Amino acid sequence: MAAPSQPQKATYDAIVIGAGIQGSFTAYHLAQRRKDTLLLEQFPLPHSRGSSHGQSRIIRSFYPQEYYSRMMPDSFRLWQQLEAEVGTRLYRQTGLVVLGPAGDPELESCRSSMGDDKVLDAAALARHFPGFQLQAGEMAVLDSTGGVLFADRALRAVQEVFRRHGGTLRDGEKVLHIEPGATVTVTTTAGVYKTPRLIITVGAWTGAFVEPLGLCLPLQPLRIDVCYWREKQPGSTTAGTVSPCFLTVGLTQAPHGIYGLPALEYPGMVKLCHHHGSPTDPEKRDQVPSGAPRPDIALLSSFISSYLPRLEPQPAVVETCMYTNTPDEDFILDRHPKFSNIVIGAGFSGHGFKLAPVVGKLLCELSLGEEPSHSMAPFTITRFPGVLQS
Repeated sequence: MAAPSQPQKATYDAIVIGAGIQGSFTAYHLAQRRKDTLLLEQFPLPHSRGSSHGQSRIIRSFYPQEYYSRMMPDSFRLWQQLEAEVGTRLYRQTGLVVLGPAGDPELESCRSSMGDDKVLDAAALARHFPGFQLQAGEMAVLDSTGGVLFADRALRAVQEVFRRHGGTLRDGEKVLHIEPGATVTVTTTAGVYKTPRLIITVGAWTGAFVEPLGLCLPLQPLRIDVCYWREKQPGSTTAGTVSPCFLTVGLTQAPHGIYGLPALEYPGMVKLCHHHGSPTDPEKRDQVPSGAPRPDIALLSSFISSYLPRLEPQPAVVETCMYTNTPDEDFILDRHPKFSNIVIGAGFSGHGFKLAPVVGKLLCELSLGEEPSHSMAPFTITRFPGVLQS
């Protein structure tokens, strides 16, 4: 359903372009700071064209990169705050199992972070996750805080609270031109708006979107196969309970990692994805030639044969999503190098949803000229050479 028609005006304290989860949380924080904020979305809402749709995402405390781990307590707190504001459950704690070869650096980082009492051998893993079969020389570590975020519900919730705080959401309105300056002018298919601060969070469209602003960002949109696998025998992987989420590290057959979520979306179907995909143009994501090879599905089928033999070897449902990857798979959260009142959030590389409340807070702080509440050193635009075009 499209956003209800709202009175159109010309000037706002802040404009956020892109109403996915990152842009919506940015607008939410600005509105809570009593900034008159306009949130623009090119497609009618809700839609499945970007990276924020679907029913579920993983949330976890563990990250091998310390800067993300330091953000996660703040993120959990802000998710709980949003739950309280809307009176709706947005998170289900299922636990998360990280598995890989013993001695793998990322797995050892997880082990030291979680503690030795969270290490599971094959028998203990089978109790937590019936049907999961570790291979020789492998182990698992349990992150008991891990679980599932209800993605569609969360996106609706943050937009609802944004509106409740006086924010304006206009969907089905594409931006045609941005004129930088002390006051930024934004021209759309429906009007012209002016603002002293602009935040760009347009996901897979970012690269082309910022080129007219003199930026060449190394962003690669990827089309991801989101696969659901039916249990051979209903209930055989759950033992009557909701099983944990999982992710793999250090497996030679899955160099980018595989992750899975319990059967919460389609009854009796486990969600498994390869943490990688095929390069795509976001305007043509669904134009996959009939009969074209799907290497990620073949990789997942092989993984299931080895690790989850109680699942059917071919997916029952295949959907698509998009990642927008940076070369180092760290986010871009920064001011434009030439126009300090234009802030860019991009390159969430398939792991940004869980951190969206903190990302939104940081983009809000950057736009207001405040000291960010977390270190921004890993997220600068200029860490990539040649981004600023003359």
